[in-house]
Amino acid sequence: MNNSTSLRVRLPVLVLLMEVVFLGLFAGFVTYDDNANAKFQNNETNPMDNSLYRDYPFFADVQVMIFVGFGCLLAFLRLYGFSGMVFNFLTATFTIQWAILVQGYFQFYSDGKIHLGVINLLNAEFACAVVLISFGAVLGKTSPVQLLVMALLEVPIFAVTEWAVLKYLKINDAGGSILIHLFACYFGLGVTFVLYRPSLNDGHVKEITSYQSDILSLMGTLFLWVFWPSFNSALTLKGDDQHRAVLHTFIGLSSSTMTAFALSAVFNKRGKLTMADIQNVTLAGGVTVGASVDMMISPAAAYALGIMGCTACFMGYRYLTPFLARRFRIQDQCGIHNLHGLTGLISCTAGICAILMANEETYGPSMYQIFTHRAPMEGDPKLLELQQLIPGLRPGLGRTAKEQVLYQVAAIFSTIGAAAVGGVLTGFALKLPCLAMPSDEFCFDDELFFDVPSDFLSSSLAF
Repeated sequence: MNNSTSLRVRLPVLVLLMEVVFLGLFAGFVTYDDNANAKFQNNETNPMDNSLYRDYPFFADVQVMIFVGFGCLLAFLRLYGFSGMVFNFLTATFTIQWAILVQGYFQFYSDGKIHLGVINLLNAEFACAVVLISFGAVLGKTSPVQLLVMALLEVPIFAVTEWAVLKYLKINDAGGSILIHLFACYFGLGVTFVLYRPSLNDGHVKEITSYQSDILSLMGTLFLWVFWPSFNSALTLKGDDQHRAVLHTFIGLSSSTMTAFALSAVFNKRGKLTMADIQNVTLAGGVTVGASVDMMISPAAAYALGIMGCTACFMGYRYLTPFLARRFRIQDQCGIHNLHGLTGLISCTAGICAILMANEETYGPSMYQIFTHRAPMEGDPKLLELQQLIPGLRPGLGRTAKEQVLYQVAAIFSTIGAAAVGGVLTGFALKLPCLAMPSDEFCFDDELFFDVPSDFLSSSLAF
């Protein structure tokens, strides 16, 4: 192994340094929240009212998506299976720890402490999903040290963007189409733009799949597919909102899956199915319904969104990805712009339409629970009337539908802008020679960073 890519010093030093920092921050600033603190329990406390029983099922489902779904999905390359799964494992573990601290400061900080509960872990896993989506743009072309540095920089940029958008723009984004999918996509594209490798535009001899690697990647797709309803519904309001989120996500995924099979067969010159289409395009419906997933859009609309998202994603993989690589120096290895960018934009458009069409006739008074910022302001007589129908309804900002849409649009552009700028700056940081960037020759090759078994076939492939 070339000394410039050896992990012997670089990885242990970075990991140990960050562990010391994390340990100090956890010791100094993290404590239990009320649901995890024994001091706040007494003989009148009902254990089954603990938030654990509300939040843990969603946490467990998203956990499977992060570590098994993403891990297997990224192992589609024949000679990069170790790296795809193991780097996902390492990056995800690091990111969740870091996100607990960074997001905790913005969302769960009071009295000088970050109050820790399962809900913190769930939020941190959403931040982790952002990093792993961005990772897809540079798969096979980065070292584990670079990926940890990318996560180290991306999490604070994401957390600040999330905090600013939710605090000042106050948008509806239940499924994370804006703050998760669009942010992750354009951050990853910013990084890969800076890390552009001209020699890889025409492909790489090691950029191949195998029968086994495609099956493993499809297993990742299936795990993501099965648990995506939990991902989209985890942070919605409990009750009918969450119920709709599960229904819409399943319907959208189902229609996008059917469409993906049809498109794959139609566009294959021999009329056969292509595994890459099944592994990626089938998931498009889960993203496309995200922005309106808890709204009264109708099951038919969710079905249509699944078809639209799948079609856009499929065409993106087929035509847009190579175009971006040739003309704009954006080498999107896993096609995140298709699965998260294009579908995210369609989802945001659908969300805007749903906001414009929302009215009390369709939603009843609960409209002001879903669109909280459209609720009457403090002192408005209508607020008192609504509070008699919905006890506990909080005052809103009195926004009209059109005003809310303007804030949604502002959030879309500000999120994309912050992500792209942050990605470009992070890309320049990742070019530092001390971060063990692999040469073009050793891209998509496990042998560079792993002790590989005797049946590993990399050595038989000449660059």
